[in-house]
Order: sequence, then structure tokens, then C-alpha cells
Amino acid sequence: MIHYPDCTEALRGATVLKDRERILRLLANPGEDEARQVIAAADRLRGETVGNEVHLRVLIEFSNYCRNNCLYCGLRRDNRQVARYRMTPEEIIAAAEQGATLGYRTMVLQSGEDPFYSAETVAALIRAIKGLGLVVTLSIGEREPWEYELWREAGAERYLMRHETADPDLYRRLHPGQSLERRVQLLKILKQLDYQVGTGFMVGLPGQDSRTLYADLELALAMEAEMVGIGPFIPHPATPLGREPGGTVELTCLMVALARLALPYAMIPATTALGSIDPSGREAALQAGANVVMPNLTLRKYRPDYQIYPNKICLSEDAADCRGCITRRIESIGRKVADDPGHNLLWMRRQFNKKTEGKSPCMWK
Repeated sequence: MIHYPDCTEALRGATVLKDRERILRLLANPGEDEARQVIAAADRLRGETVGNEVHLRVLIEFSNYCRNNCLYCGLRRDNRQVARYRMTPEEIIAAAEQGATLGYRTMVLQSGEDPFYSAETVAALIRAIKGLGLVVTLSIGEREPWEYELWREAGAERYLMRHETADPDLYRRLHPGQSLERRVQLLKILKQLDYQVGTGFMVGLPGQDSRTLYADLELALAMEAEMVGIGPFIPHPATPLGREPGGTVELTCLMVALARLALPYAMIPATTALGSIDPSGREAALQAGANVVMPNLTLRKYRPDYQIYPNKICLSEDAADCRGCITRRIESIGRKVADDPGHNLLWMRRQFNKKTEGKSPCMWK
């Protein structure tokens, strides 16, 4: 029988961010013993709340077209050096079928912000992938609320849309023509539509400091995010920030740990970006509180062109080889691959309460 966390357990995370000065000191000194103690505490809490299993959520990066011009992203509209591609619906479904055959339980459809794919086309893809017995996660950016509603009705359970930075001024500088206010508004709409909502941020952005990172944690907690993606900033040479220094594994893993302590039941990935700057980066994140890994199932002919950042790992791996490799890496640190869909337990409790007509309602919002 599933143990659903009660409201008191969910509220425990809110106390973590109360000692603001201590956290700011930790973030300024991520290599000190106290930071390592925090990481160890987060890993223990991960075991107590979400267990020892690592959930695999396989990515299909189906389009690298993007209407936005974000200063850090290799897919930005003004990057003329990237070869653009769009996978056909048939290619996407074929990739999903391969994923189901390999034993994956969750499919993540990810792209640049590409309006070429209509709301109805995306809904049809969701229904087809759901027909394979897979959980569907979407990561396709800012769309209209009615589209989010359509996709939820079609069967999508999760939506990933990182806020990237909780500093409104820095957000505007990094995302010309966009606003943090709009991003947060859409995340709230996704919550209202009962998606499991994933937000997150980059560590090491130019113009970011410890106070910014603290605000990132505050925003994720305020959103009651079911998923939090945290990765290092990696400068792309074909962007305006291409000569800036990148983020570090050390500080990124500390932020993973703090996110786990703040949101005990969140699904937190050990990001591919961490593995791209350090061969053991994903393992380090898993030992800092993470419990998700996202292998790549994009067709190999397209993978080299979906480079938000350079030197991305696993671009040439065969899908079956990748499945075996990531399983071995997870087992090498004493963890095991999950065989369930990996829903957030607090979200599952809400579904349970709905089915039991509001019995034992959670009033912690």
C-alpha cells in the first residue's frame, strides 16, 4: 500500500529556508564542511521520503526551432550556426514505441518554443503515447492556457518549465521580450489544471549571486513544485554569453541538496548538464538528494543539433546501450532503477483525496 505523506510532513520543508543568513553563507562557501554536511542530510532525507529508487524519464527532443532569443541558449532564434530540424509525428511515436520496448515508464516531449506544432497535433501525440502505457511529460515552453487544458484532458500528467532565475531584472536581461511574471503566472495555471509542475533554475549564471539562488529556492517552495530541475550554466560559444565562466558541480549539488530539504517529496533530476561538465556529475547529484535521471531517446541523426549548451554527453549512444549504461551507473552508487511511473507523492495524495470525496483534505496551501 502506498504511504501518502500527510500535511505535517509536507510542511516540514518550509522551515528549511527560515535561516536565510546561514543559507547565504553556505552558498558563498560551497566547498566547506558545513556544505558537505547539508548534502549528506539531504541524501538521508531523500531516502526517508522518496526512497532509494531512481526514476528514468526518457527525453524526445522533437524540435530545435525556437521563437525566443535567450542569451544563454544554443537554440536561440538568432543562432544561424545551428541546423534546424523538426521530427514528424510518426518519428516521435516510433521513438516512444522504442522507449516502451526498453522498459521506460515516462516519456518527456521537449522542444524549443516552436508554434509549428499545433495544440491539436500535440494532443494527438499525447493520446498515442498514452496508448503505449507511458506517462507523458511536456516541456515545450509558454503556450496559451487553453492549450495546457487541452493537453491535460488528452492525458499529459506533467509539465516542465524552469523559471531559470527568480530575479526579475536578470530574467528580463537574459530573456529579451519575456518576463518572470508571465512565466510564474503560467506555472500557476498549470498547477490549477492539476499537472505535476516542474520548475527549476541554472546555477552560475552571469549576474547571479547567493541572494538570487536563495530566491530561486523560495520560488520553488512557494510554487509547491512537484519537480525541480537544477543544472549548471554552461556557456555556448554561439551566444552572447559564450565567453562567461560556467557553473560548478559543487555549487549545483549544494542547490540540489537545499531543494531536497525544502521540498522533501519533490522529483529532482541529476541533470545531463552536470554529467556534461563532470563525468561523475550525475552521480554526485544523486548523492545530494536527486532521484531522477533523464536519458535521451531522440533519433541519433538529430541529437547533435539539440545543443542548448555545448559538449553534451550521450549524443551517439544507441538507445539500448544507454539504458544499460545508466542502469549500471545508478547501481554503482547503491541505488536501483524504479519500475513504477514515479508520480510525486503529494500529487498522488491529492488524487486520492479527490476519489474519496475530499476526506482528510490537505489544508497546508
